[in-house]
Amino acid sequence: MAWSGFSLALIAFFTSHSIPVRPPVKAWLVRRLGRRGFSLAYSALSLAMLIWLIRAADRAPHLELWLWAPWQPLVPLVVMLPVCLIIALTIARPNPFSFGGAGNDQFDPTQPGLVRWSRHPLLLALALWSGSHLVPNGDLAHAILFGLFGGFALFGMQIIDRRKRREMGARWQVLQDKMAVAPLVPGWPSWETGVRLAAGVVLYAGLIGVHAMLFGVSPLP
Repeated sequence: MAWSGFSLALIAFFTSHSIPVRPPVKAWLVRRLGRRGFSLAYSALSLAMLIWLIRAADRAPHLELWLWAPWQPLVPLVVMLPVCLIIALTIARPNPFSFGGAGNDQFDPTQPGLVRWSRHPLLLALALWSGSHLVPNGDLAHAILFGLFGGFALFGMQIIDRRKRREMGARWQVLQDKMAVAPLVPGWPSWETGVRLAAGVVLYAGLIGVHAMLFGVSPLP
């Protein structure tokens, strides 16, 4: 019974993320909420369920897998800055190779941005988030929690690649070949990129500020 709260939160989290995006359910919700309303509602639900899940992991019985050390909290503190920058640079930008893109028909493979480094930047951010948070949380419940997220991110990349290659046909390889010769480091960033980088820094600072309130522990050493 001691694990029931964590198990319930885990089931509820994945249920709440799988049912609303099923095509018939999503279509029904979009008709009533609109695309923007659906995105906002789904994002709010995702955040609420994530907070519940993390707090449930905190309340689960503590079964230590490795010893805690003072340097471990520095890992997520450092890694979360690039995570926030990746999110800010990726959200609502064209990316026909993965999910989360907007205006994918406008994607320019000669200027792919972060997609040049990873076809799935949001999943990369999720993998970095989960892996870095696993370091200072060496108990069984958190290992399950962050391990599942990390595995979902890594295996999700392969699953989406297979699906997108099937859906896009020859266009997938054409775009990939053009993108492969694009520069790894683009030229001077545009004003939009500068604004997004600033937003990523603000997001990082904001997460540090509200982390203790939302998740019950300060990210600072």
